[in-house]
Amino acid sequence: MTDNDVPGGHSATVGLPGRERRSDGAARAVPRHVACVMDGNGRWAQRRSLPRTAGHRAAEATVIDIIEAARSAGVEWLSLYAFSTENWNRPGAEVDYLMRLVRRVVRKHAPLLLARGIRCRFTGAADPRIPHGLARDFDDLTMLTGDNRGMTLTVAFDHGGRRDIVEAARALILSGTPADEVNERLFAEYLPFPDTPDVDLVIRTSGEQRISNFMLWKVAYSEWVFPEVLWPDFRAADFLACLHTYQRRARRFGGLPSQTNGDSR
Repeated sequence: MTDNDVPGGHSATVGLPGRERRSDGAARAVPRHVACVMDGNGRWAQRRSLPRTAGHRAAEATVIDIIEAARSAGVEWLSLYAFSTENWNRPGAEVDYLMRLVRRVVRKHAPLLLARGIRCRFTGAADPRIPHGLARDFDDLTMLTGDNRGMTLTVAFDHGGRRDIVEAARALILSGTPADEVNERLFAEYLPFPDTPDVDLVIRTSGEQRISNFMLWKVAYSEWVFPEVLWPDFRAADFLACLHTYQRRARRFGGLPSQTNGDSR
């Protein structure tokens, strides 16, 4: 719900076929894991001569719309960048407003998320400046939806990709693992929620083209799409257009097309 100052495929509905065919006959799957950098709230408000907080408030409708669109399209994992470690540098009044807004959104939409079978998790959320009530609501929603087996929604709140990597390295060192036994698979087990698959597609709204310290390990081979629309105006149709863009790409992971057989994973 912040702007850029913060920085396997199921059959799909809402107009997005889960597996289309490319001209070479390979299947084009819905991305398993989609992550969104929710960018443009402040500019949305400024263009309307409104305070920046109005942009954050308007972002709520987009969040719910995109959660519903992703679930209906067959996305298994959806991650939303809500608040970064760098966002603490914003004016105190704006930070306080964001904390109150996020708490209201979490409480308001918890019944919907439970009813939709969505499992909710929060990565980050460790800073002592987070209000105790909000931290408790995060824990409550995580517990409430923990047994759901539908889409997994991860909210990156007080998140920093570099911090995740540093903390994983510290934990690995403290575990006493010999250096010659460390590999990428083992290291990934020390990152938050190690069961989370790598991100297939990152959508950053507002046209800005930066990573902004977001899930640095998980986005190593992600496809990126940068729609010009600001986050408060981003809707299901825009999200589906991004999925179509993803489906038209050939992911190579450093190899050649013949080596990947067009697999989108």
